[in-house]
Amino acid sequence: MSAEEAQDPPPDRRAEFAREARAERPDLARLCLLICAVADPSLTEHDLVGAEVELDRLAGMVPYATRFTGAWKDELAALLGGREGFVGVPADYQRLESSLLHEVLRRRRGLPILLSVVWLEVARRAGAPVYGMGLPGHFVVGFGDPAALDLADPFAGGRAMTAEDAELLVASATGEALDRSMLRPAEPGAIVLRILRNIRAWAAPRPERSDVALWAVELALLLPSHPARLRYERAELLVQRGDFLTGAAEMEAYAQIMDAVDPDTAATIRHQAQAARARLN
Repeated sequence: MSAEEAQDPPPDRRAEFAREARAERPDLARLCLLICAVADPSLTEHDLVGAEVELDRLAGMVPYATRFTGAWKDELAALLGGREGFVGVPADYQRLESSLLHEVLRRRRGLPILLSVVWLEVARRAGAPVYGMGLPGHFVVGFGDPAALDLADPFAGGRAMTAEDAELLVASATGEALDRSMLRPAEPGAIVLRILRNIRAWAAPRPERSDVALWAVELALLLPSHPARLRYERAELLVQRGDFLTGAAEMEAYAQIMDAVDPDTAATIRHQAQAARARLN
């Protein structure tokens, strides 16, 4: 047997992602790192464990007395936003690395939701009562009782947020008033779905990176709860990448779903499927 044949097969990161997403208590950090592994297949298990070790190291730097003082927000802002330099800048929105946890830990830069994941995972390891909150247009973290709205903005280095700050943020992002339904703590699956949506949004204006959009939508489809329209999005990407038959078949399958709710849209999608098949001639 050759040395190549004796090597272990590469890990199936997508299968692991699906298993973790369906676990009773999904591990947010692991799910984010599995996204990294799909984005960069050269990453090894040692690399992923190294990122977890860095989160452990940061958690170990949170003063133990914080468990008694309850000053989690201030201590984490001083540590992560201050001494460790985790903060966001507008240019981060133009970089795929800003949505990949291992790169965020390396660069100390990222999108609001990834910087919030760092805060969530460090705070959780340190024993804090922490949660994520996905406000429209911006992700933040909260501490204690969600009704108290004790919030911090990791993108701004941990700047404390009041209820009025949250209202202004939502108004600037949506033009609408803050709805109390927006103030629910986000579950790991919802956080990961939002991260993958950000990755697809990054890839959308970059047709040469349709590969990124495709793996991001395929990972989103592995989550237990996801929008049905993702199936149509995947079909469009397949056609865009030249897999006309598979894309057309998936469009027709999605059209069957739409028949019951929007027959006109279903007919349009079937026409698109026919057009995709015609491109084979």
